[in-house]
Amino acid sequence: MVGDGAVRRSADGGRTTPLRVDAQRNLEHVLRAAREVFGELGYGAPMEDVARRARVGVGTVYRRFPSKDVLVRRIAEEETARLTDQARTALGQEDEPWSALSRFLRTSVASGAGRLLPPQVLRVGVAEESDETSADEQFVDGARVPQQRQATGPDLRLVDQRTVAGDELDDSGAAALLEVVGRLVDRAREAGELRGDVTVSDVLLVIATAAPSLPDAAQQAAASARLLDILLEGLRSRPGR
Repeated sequence: MVGDGAVRRSADGGRTTPLRVDAQRNLEHVLRAAREVFGELGYGAPMEDVARRARVGVGTVYRRFPSKDVLVRRIAEEETARLTDQARTALGQEDEPWSALSRFLRTSVASGAGRLLPPQVLRVGVAEESDETSADEQFVDGARVPQQRQATGPDLRLVDQRTVAGDELDDSGAAALLEVVGRLVDRAREAGELRGDVTVSDVLLVIATAAPSLPDAAQQAAASARLLDILLEGLRSRPGR
């Protein structure tokens, strides 16, 4: 029997034959379990842990994802897309630049997406900030301040790390995330509400840092909210800063 519109996806994300209802259910269980396990233990967690959490045999996991790299890439790309949607929503529904940026951060941290960001997205900007003074930098009160490179086209400079566990991440997805978060950052900076030295990579790092994995859901939510309040205070511009 074929599920209602359920479609099998190949390793590269293409559409192939429809999935049976039970196969679709197993796939959903595996993806949910992978998000939980990788969110708690990182992308280094073994496939056996994912299978155990999904309550399926490890062979079932490998039938859908022939290698761990393929599963990791799927999860990383889905979480990158989710963050992009959250950033676009904040841009579209908040007129005030700081409100838009803080809404994006709060929504993203609450969703736990930061624990699943691919490492190379978190490293964006490292290459620029480690270079000598360039056209992308300016001096403020005698101090060199790295400026966020415009996130347009292929010149995003995702450093040299474009892989997650050995597989190539979809650059278009990463580019979309960096572009929309860059707009949030630029608006808040131009409004004088964001510190001049804060970059897109800093904002993504806040999302990853403020989403701890704790065994108790209530404690995790409280810890995330408290930590994010502190980090937001550090991002905000203050007179004389």
